[in-house]
Amino acid sequence: MRLLACLLVGLVVGKRQSRPWIVSDELWSLIEPLLPAPGPKLVEGRPRVPDRQALCGILFVLHTGIQWEYLPQELGFGSGMTCWRRLAAWNEAGVWDQLHVVLLKELRSKNQLDWSRAVIDSSHVRAARPGPKSGPSPVDRARPGSKHHLIVDGQGIPLAVTLTGGNRNDVTQLLPLLDKIPAVAGLVGRPRRRPDALLAERGYDHDKYRRLLWQRGIRPVIAKRGQPHGSGLGIFRYVVERTISWLHGFRRLRIRWERRDDIHEAFLGLAVCLITHRHVQRLC
Repeated sequence: MRLLACLLVGLVVGKRQSRPWIVSDELWSLIEPLLPAPGPKLVEGRPRVPDRQALCGILFVLHTGIQWEYLPQELGFGSGMTCWRRLAAWNEAGVWDQLHVVLLKELRSKNQLDWSRAVIDSSHVRAARPGPKSGPSPVDRARPGSKHHLIVDGQGIPLAVTLTGGNRNDVTQLLPLLDKIPAVAGLVGRPRRRPDALLAERGYDHDKYRRLLWQRGIRPVIAKRGQPHGSGLGIFRYVVERTISWLHGFRRLRIRWERRDDIHEAFLGLAVCLITHRHVQRLC
């Protein structure tokens, strides 16, 4: 049976030798204190799958894109439905938001967050099933789609992410993304949540939002429509495009398979934490 599991994993990940779904001791030490206590068992039955194993199963689905019901039992991560329930419960308890704040605090304590500028952008993904926060895509013959809206610091470290329908204008998520940036402590003084400047492409070109950014003390650096290319923002804006590519490196996020928007948002939040944790390992 273990040989079968290894073959299944090999088919999914190809020539990759690493197992990114295995939770390291370092990462687990950050996540475990944030998990809600399990409720009492009301009926006798099988013992509860340990949270760490269930998290490995969730990460396996996130990395490989496999359907829940096909999660190999031989891996010892529990059933797909067990992992699905844990993901939903942990997302509802705000585990990923709390973990993201912990990681950002660690980065700021080492002066590794670049608040001199933030960069915003979005990416469209096809929605296999129509549901909340999906809509007719303007780039895919009006098929159902969703958008991942992302704001990062000057190095590409994700600060906040949101999910909307594929037909939503990018500029409508500018203020919601800024509002979603958590207050990050880690240094003496007040926690920080506001960048000095915000860089964006032409899709965010709107005088109303420029005024609102100035009112918040943020300098807008937004390319203008109708102007020739060569604004020079590309040397700074590439970091958000790189982070979006990292997000879509998780196969479960390339297509929105979940009808429920909160489950897809849970995957998004978890992926943002994993990317931020990589920066912590690299910089701290």
